[in-house]
Amino acid sequence: MTSADASERIIIEDQTETIHSIDELRSPLLPPRRPRRVIGKAAALAATLALILLLLLVAGLGLLPSACCGTSRSRHRPRSSPPVPVELTLLAAAHDRGAVCLDGSPPGYHLQTGSGAGSRSWLIHLEGGGWCDTALLTGCSAGGLATLLHCNDFRARFPQEVSVKCLPDAGFFLNVKDISGQRSMRSVYSGVVHLQNATAVLPKDCLLANKDPTECFFPAEIVKSMRTPTFVLNSAYDSWQVQNVVAPDTSSPDEPWRRCRADIRSCNSSQIQVLNGFRKAMVDGLEAVEDNKNCSWFIDSCFTHCQAWFDNSPWNSPVAPRLGNKTLVEAVGDWYFGRSQSQVVREIGCEYPCNPTCNSHQLPA
Repeated sequence: MTSADASERIIIEDQTETIHSIDELRSPLLPPRRPRRVIGKAAALAATLALILLLLLVAGLGLLPSACCGTSRSRHRPRSSPPVPVELTLLAAAHDRGAVCLDGSPPGYHLQTGSGAGSRSWLIHLEGGGWCDTALLTGCSAGGLATLLHCNDFRARFPQEVSVKCLPDAGFFLNVKDISGQRSMRSVYSGVVHLQNATAVLPKDCLLANKDPTECFFPAEIVKSMRTPTFVLNSAYDSWQVQNVVAPDTSSPDEPWRRCRADIRSCNSSQIQVLNGFRKAMVDGLEAVEDNKNCSWFIDSCFTHCQAWFDNSPWNSPVAPRLGNKTLVEAVGDWYFGRSQSQVVREIGCEYPCNPTCNSHQLPA
């Protein structure tokens, strides 16, 4: 990202280990300690971030490394020195709203001020404002699920003239049976929904249809109520879900399945058929909302998890996976800037292993 186009960036961080003092919340990756701010309850932005963070914790699927922003032009430039880490700001008053980390400690966020053309734009990334011109809510894995859950509410916090969009990455978790015939992911989500009393953030349309709240926690139900432009990014052979939804440890996978779930190239034909069934469930879940013009998607067949980590991923490189002769960054650009002839951008890849552009990205990070 060039300095002239820099947007406000917020990365929301969760601290899950036991904390005995506020000073222990400082990231070990930061340089020697500088004075930091602890924001009180009067900050409206803090309240907004606290609410978003709460769902990230509710998702309960773990956080992935922080992301930073980049442009397609940056790939042609030599790497410069590492950027200076952005200071952590703690939300001391978040406890009053019930928005705390898993150990009860205050949540926090990293905020970098935008400049130039990006000074009035925001990008909020969930790691799993006031007056703006544009706002993009994004996150991967658990953050991707939180992005879906909060997208409509996020839109409601901005004036109508502000362009607000959402990009959930690798957050389209499926309610499918594992290889033992059990719905292990549904069991996990049921515990989360009832333990955290998450009914208030679930889609009202789903609850009014008298569906179980746990079912309403899955993205296939959430997208049915999407009223904000959303770009669903996911692999149809999501490596995390293959390992934890299709063949989790609780399903007692045998050695062939352990090899398959670790490396899709080790799967035999019968195992590939099982994974194709997983792919079909994902595609069916999206195509069920094809009449909703707020929903766009990019579903490839690469064995990976979280593909939009900006500078930390191949999504913006010459060898990036392609669908419909478009790289992911090109498809996202067409969606975000309205460059597509149609209102939506929808790309779904064929069954594994038909996409040769996935060859260098088969193994999970």
